Amino acid sequence: MKVTKEKTTENRAALIKTAARMFRERGIDGVGVAEISKAAGLTHGALYAQFASKQALTAEALAHGLARSHATMTAQKAHGAPTLSDHLDLYLSLDHRDDLADGCAMAASASEIARQDEDVSARFAEGFEQLVGAVQTTLGATTLEADDRARALAIAAAMIGGVAMARATAKARPDLSDEIMAAVRRVLGEVGGEGGEKRN
Repeated sequence: MKVTKEKTTENRAALIKTAARMFRERGIDGVGVAEISKAAGLTHGALYAQFASKQALTAEALAHGLARSHATMTAQKAHGAPTLSDHLDLYLSLDHRDDLADGCAMAASASEIARQDEDVSARFAEGFEQLVGAVQTTLGATTLEADDRARALAIAAAMIGGVAMARATAKARPDLSDEIMAAVRRVLGEVGGEGGEKRN
């Protein structure tokens, strides 16, 4: 029986969404294509009808997850456009740390990306650049000599690394994990000129 174009599109979306969630939960290398297919309610063959390889699916799933995170971070707030405080409060929250399945794909997979192919790395880099751009537009004035681009790069990298480190220590040392989150949040606010005049 021939699959309709609409059903093919639906199957592809289901595979991407399922893979994105499972990769965040268990890591890219911790999930096989058979598991992804089953969780999406499809066959192994249906996955390979859509994607030439697991790497191809990984690139699409990563892009999906990063687009979702970017939309959440840049969504309008009750007070208007998001501020640096909004970004830091959302990203460096205990809820984000504790929710791997629905959290940011960068914090969940940063350590694995170097072992993936160039397409996956490219999608990760695109998502990181979006995060840097979102942060840079909200920076306030500081006495630091670093320019806005350098500060935004450092803040974005520390946001991702901070969540990753807090997750890595949470089971054995929840006190340390909480301390990491609070320290990164406080220091990045200072680096970003939180409460300072917004730059154009």
